[in-house]
Amino acid sequence: MHISARVDYAVRTLLEIARAPQIHRASDRVAVQVAPVVKAEAISTAQHIPPKVLETVLAELRRADLVTSRRGPDGGYWLARPAAQISIADVIRAIEGPLASVRGERPEDVRYPGAAEPLQRVWIALRVNIRAVLENVSIDDIAQDRLPGFIGTLTEDPGAWARR
Repeated sequence: MHISARVDYAVRTLLEIARAPQIHRASDRVAVQVAPVVKAEAISTAQHIPPKVLETVLAELRRADLVTSRRGPDGGYWLARPAAQISIADVIRAIEGPLASVRGERPEDVRYPGAAEPLQRVWIALRVNIRAVLENVSIDDIAQDRLPGFIGTLTEDPGAWARR
């Protein structure tokens, strides 16, 4: 699987927003937690993302309803829903489309003749495994450095770190 620079930038952008300090405001003697508003310049600087590229990524994240924005001196970006409800799969789909495709088609739509007929099941199995990881790791998991246990199990395998 190829993770594009845009996907990498999008995930890092969401992590910066998720890690921003929470703001608490008192309203009628009740403390209200307000989503942190993060400026694009702060994200760009913190993650070394070129500003023009970040602008494009933020627009795509906005269109996918993963971030919300406000213009002006008090403006910036914040998560459109809690970080725990945004999976890495959501980000990839927002930026690149389906997690797994074959020649631009979904694996269930691909048909092969003869000896290649079983290949479709391989592509389906690949998608299942990609989903098993990416749909079960949230922005919050990474931002809080609390990765699900299966990530540790997978990365403890020495073969996971070997180039092939």
